[in-house]
Amino acid sequence: MSGSGEYDYLVTGGAGFIGSHLCELLISRGKSVLVLDDLSTGSLSNLDGCSDNPMFRLVVGSVLDEALTKGLANQCGTIIHLAAAVGVENIIRQPVETIETNVKGTENILMAAESCGTPVFIASTSEIYGKSENIPFREDGDIVLGATCRSRWSYACSKAIDEFLALAYWKAKGLPVVIGRLFNTVGPRQSGRYGMVLPRFIEQATSGKPITVFGDGEQTRCFSLVYEIVEAIVSLIENPDAVGKVINIGSTGEISIRELAGKVKSISGSSSEIILIPYEEAYPDDFEDMRRRAPDVSLLQALAGKSPQAGIDTIIREILSK
Repeated sequence: MSGSGEYDYLVTGGAGFIGSHLCELLISRGKSVLVLDDLSTGSLSNLDGCSDNPMFRLVVGSVLDEALTKGLANQCGTIIHLAAAVGVENIIRQPVETIETNVKGTENILMAAESCGTPVFIASTSEIYGKSENIPFREDGDIVLGATCRSRWSYACSKAIDEFLALAYWKAKGLPVVIGRLFNTVGPRQSGRYGMVLPRFIEQATSGKPITVFGDGEQTRCFSLVYEIVEAIVSLIENPDAVGKVINIGSTGEISIRELAGKVKSISGSSSEIILIPYEEAYPDDFEDMRRRAPDVSLLQALAGKSPQAGIDTIIREILSK
């Protein structure tokens, strides 16, 4: 499914970690790509593999610019909207920017897409499930968010609004939308600057610093290699049966953060000490975490034909090799 335009795809946030890998995949498949990114968390260096390709163009600007987003949407056949606030630490320390970027930015993209009937993929997040203990998370399961006085939940809430808005555009206006809830995507180029745990562990291990595990380390996550995530995104946006659906995109390989630290240390051959740091020393006072986060991927498998399979050892080695 696609609209019409000078470019096959518009990728917002295309200079980011996931976005840059997505651009490389699309170009490798012969697609022309237009990127919109304000470079606030993305990087020009992430696009080194694309920048000289005649099928690629970067526009430096913001999804908060309504006129700009509309103009770019009119040039593209399909939109993949990845631009959003990034990382737990960034989100907690910049709550206003988080809400504005996620809600207003997504609204601008949907309005722009609707004006020219362009299909759009909206990148959402596993954070939406909040403190739910109904594991594995199903897309139609209830969400359990914390109190509004705890700023961490502003991100989950803003992305939930994005989903409601996107689905409203589908139901009320007939705009083809696909929503993907991404779970802990990792891989080469990911920065640890914004609280991402695996790149932070790898940087600490390879530089001989202590590997710092926040909390008791028994909280679990499912990590997916970025190459498999971007393949899933493209498969979904190209599948008409995915329109109007919310789909978990992630791995089912659950691992504790303490065990993850041990694997990074072992695989990298590091002599770094693993130390536990209480949450109150790592984050502001209002921080709250969830103990487990694991997806049901049956819908992804049905629509994309597969789900991410790379094991954590493979993922760590892939990052270390780059």
